[in-house]
Amino acid sequence: QVRLVESGGGSVQTGGSLRLTCETSGYKNYNYCLGWFRQESGKEPEGVAALDTDNSTTYTDSVKGRFTVSRGETKHILYLQMDNLKPEDTAKYYCAADPSYDCTARRMATPFWKGQGTQVTVSS
Repeated sequence: QVRLVESGGGSVQTGGSLRLTCETSGYKNYNYCLGWFRQESGKEPEGVAALDTDNSTTYTDSVKGRFTVSRGETKHILYLQMDNLKPEDTAKYYCAADPSYDCTARRMATPFWKGQGTQVTVSS
């Protein structure tokens, strides 16, 4: 059973930065698409970023140039570095994993596995 646990959310002002961390476990191999999605209360989930097994990445347009998804020094850790945060980035952020070969930010909106989420609030 894949388990994903997020940490690092919080409240920042516009222009600030946060780094989200996802600790993963339960993998039988590392051939999974990993990434992040976010969801505001009452809205559909939005795929934010995806990291493929070859370390290629994709992002939703609104975060390109501001967010970076990466692995930690161990393959069990996934990061989302968020810079120049804006109020519209406010949402609950979820770590995601999926066995699909379609490893894109859009695919991460409805992953096979997800964590419990961590809240990010950006004030103006």
